[in-house]
Amino acid sequence: MPPIDSLDLTGLRLTSGEGRRLDLEVSMDPFRLGADTYAVDPPVLPARLDISRTAGRGYALRLRFEATLQGLCMRCLEPADARYEIDAREISQPGAGEELDSPYVEAGVLDVSDWARDALALNLPNAILCREACAGLCPICGINLNTAGSGHHHEAELDRSEE
Repeated sequence: MPPIDSLDLTGLRLTSGEGRRLDLEVSMDPFRLGADTYAVDPPVLPARLDISRTAGRGYALRLRFEATLQGLCMRCLEPADARYEIDAREISQPGAGEELDSPYVEAGVLDVSDWARDALALNLPNAILCREACAGLCPICGINLNTAGSGHHHEAELDRSEE
């Protein structure tokens, strides 16, 4: 099955209270965070989409998938693989107010690709790390403190301004 970018919800012909579950694939471009690029693995993600028709012309939507970002650890610059489980929900209830108007549904068409990308982006931590307790790099010599050992240290520089 080819990856899906958008889905015509009206084409499903759901009646109020009726639902449908779809297993689909969504492609996702790499993320640029700062100066680094993080590949999404796999680049075509299997996803599950639950669609329920609400009263009126609306929909309740749920998107679930797993993805791994691969790139450099933001502390020690070693390879990092960060895995995320995404469970995103949206409501599209036209005319019911801004908080119930999904930005991913327009004229009955769901932008699955943009929703999946934004859902993953919103679940990213402040820093992608090789491990939770990454010690980073030594600010003096740049050695990886994860492998340097507990004996790594530097002599304090003399303050020559007092001479």
